[in-house]
Amino acid sequence: MARIELKFPGNKKVNAIINNFEIKTDQPLAAGGDGTALTPYDLFLASLAACAGIFAISFFQTRNLITDGFEMYMDVYWDKEKHKLGKVSINMKLPKDFPEKYIPALKNAVELCSVKRTIMDPPEFETNVIK
Repeated sequence: MARIELKFPGNKKVNAIINNFEIKTDQPLAAGGDGTALTPYDLFLASLAACAGIFAISFFQTRNLITDGFEMYMDVYWDKEKHKLGKVSINMKLPKDFPEKYIPALKNAVELCSVKRTIMDPPEFETNVIK
């Protein structure tokens, strides 16, 4: 079991403490926050992108491939009808000398991202009130 503690420093700010790091979040001004930090949802999306990035860069490093010219970004599409995330597109621009034979393996490596795998096979959730 891992534990993430929460602090409430004021207004709509909620900070999460995990592994001795404090992650600050806030809500935008339009949602009643102070707009001082990313929202928790933005951090969720960023964690998905960063996780995919870790798997991609590790692929390059374990094969001693040059990363000059490598670019990666994630596009996020909102499903307005369902009011939730509709589609995520992870995009990679490869260096011009990237070996063609590695493209399927690189895509497979990025697919191994733990955050993505958790979304694809969600955990059980429970909410408890402790008195």
